Amino acid sequence: MARLAQRVGHGLGVLGFVVDDEHLRAHRFVVLRHGWSVWTPARDNRRCTAPERADEATSGVHGTPALGYDRTTSGTDARRMHSRHESWFGRRGQEGVNRMRSEAAGQCGSGTAPSASTDPVFGGKRVHFIGIGGSGMSGLAQLLQRRGARVSGTDQSWSEVLDRLGGDGITVSVDAQPTELPACDLVVASAAVKDHHPLLQAARRRGVEVLNYAQALGRVMIGRTGISIAGTHGKSTTTGMLAHVLITAGIDPSFIVGATCSQIGGGSRVGTERIPAGSLAGAPGVMVAEACEYNRSFHSHRPTLALINNIEEDHLDFYTGGLDEIIASFNAFAARLPDRTQGGRLLIAHDGAHRRRVTAGLACAVSSFGFAALADYRVQFDAQSRECSVSHRGSELLRWTSRLLGDHNVLNSAAAGILATWVGAERARIEEGLSTFGGVDRRLQHMGDRALATGGTARVYDDYGHHPTEVDATLRAIRAGLAPTRLVCVFQPHQHSRTRHLLDEFAQSFGHADIVLVPDIYFVRDSAEDAQSVSSGDLVAKLRERGAQAWHIPSFEGIVDRLDQIAQDGDLVVVMGAGPVWEIGRDWLARAAAPATGTTP
Repeated sequence: MARLAQRVGHGLGVLGFVVDDEHLRAHRFVVLRHGWSVWTPARDNRRCTAPERADEATSGVHGTPALGYDRTTSGTDARRMHSRHESWFGRRGQEGVNRMRSEAAGQCGSGTAPSASTDPVFGGKRVHFIGIGGSGMSGLAQLLQRRGARVSGTDQSWSEVLDRLGGDGITVSVDAQPTELPACDLVVASAAVKDHHPLLQAARRRGVEVLNYAQALGRVMIGRTGISIAGTHGKSTTTGMLAHVLITAGIDPSFIVGATCSQIGGGSRVGTERIPAGSLAGAPGVMVAEACEYNRSFHSHRPTLALINNIEEDHLDFYTGGLDEIIASFNAFAARLPDRTQGGRLLIAHDGAHRRRVTAGLACAVSSFGFAALADYRVQFDAQSRECSVSHRGSELLRWTSRLLGDHNVLNSAAAGILATWVGAERARIEEGLSTFGGVDRRLQHMGDRALATGGTARVYDDYGHHPTEVDATLRAIRAGLAPTRLVCVFQPHQHSRTRHLLDEFAQSFGHADIVLVPDIYFVRDSAEDAQSVSSGDLVAKLRERGAQAWHIPSFEGIVDRLDQIAQDGDLVVVMGAGPVWEIGRDWLARAAAPATGTTP
């Protein structure tokens, strides 16, 4: 019979379960990267013993990085195990873990984690996340935990994100159909969670407050100098870049990025309560957040400063009124900024953001930026040297060399640099940050090189682009900056509704690709009627009408097989889409080179 023991080492409380010899044959310890241990089933699917009191079950820190996943178990078995498995830590290890986090904060770039008593909004609250595995939700969960909340969460399936959350001490459960809501003070639900979800219904029956992701993020901005990064494209890159620049400049920001960025320690961070350096030292600490327009969620933000990078038609399953409704939504977002006497400032693209309509009637200060000579902040770029500059009122403000490809990333960089000046960062530190930023995950990310059986190699890249403008910008940047012999694009359309509404635009966006391979459309947020309205075959037919070499190959495995057949020395293969299309690149790289057939797709 297992007995709970506490081991103290280096002044830190670390929990573990000591088991007798009989249990050791069926279970083993998992030692986490922070030095914690947790008892976990190695080969069965039984629930770990939970603390007797419900509040202990939700307030403790969960230590398993993958919800009881034994790292020697196969991925298939692990996912099967996670379908119903939960793992809990009790309250007894909380103090030691909190001390460890506090001591580690200065060493691992996670900022200053306020204690529960110092955070007026979330400190000491038990917060349960529904859909905790999403990029924004997971970042918010980590941020609230570091601000003193006692965080738990659930998701439908295992992922590496949940692995990281477990390693960071967040109690996580995996269940495709969860029915048991732990004791909590607040529930935060992903935008993908429907009103009839059983945990939402349980929360309402108990009288527990329920917030969606954006509403919770808005509360995080309370008491901070909030900076919201909005626009149809470039939000994650610009948010990550601004966070990196501010860290480099000693501003010590809090942030939430809707993507992973290893250069800044992941997707979230808790910074100081006051700006520690620069011309605004002593002002409320900076909170940088990505602001998504879907479902008008960015209307819940409470920023002092904001960026609107660009505006195009997207999320037309929600914005049924088309572009006019989208522009009106961005205007309402900008109207939430304080007036200029209270420091409210909006930075908006001079071109491509419907600037005049979006800024009509605003009380905040408004500045434009872009390549146009009439922009308030003029951006210039030399494609050969990759040197960029921003001038303001005829005087040079910033100059740096960009590591990122594409004109669109020059504008992203410029926006981040301008916003950094607005919070008092020093010029030299801003330029250093812009010059050293390497990008966020899944944004033209090099996955590796594939040795070919016929000789030579092919490069493989991954990109998140799933809108026609993003596809065109990425392929254009690859062609200009990486100069492949042939450019092979594997593109998975994301949503039937988006594909149907923008089918003609998609057909025009692959002009820089030599070959286009299209799997089935990724089904998300669509109705059965949407799914019947358009197919990947329709996109391929449109591409062929324009003379493109394009093929619809329904399955990922089929595309991997086709890449084996057609790849040539000097090819660059880019897998694109917001769904799991990156798995095609991973699987193709993992295959041993086999004799090619020499056929064309």
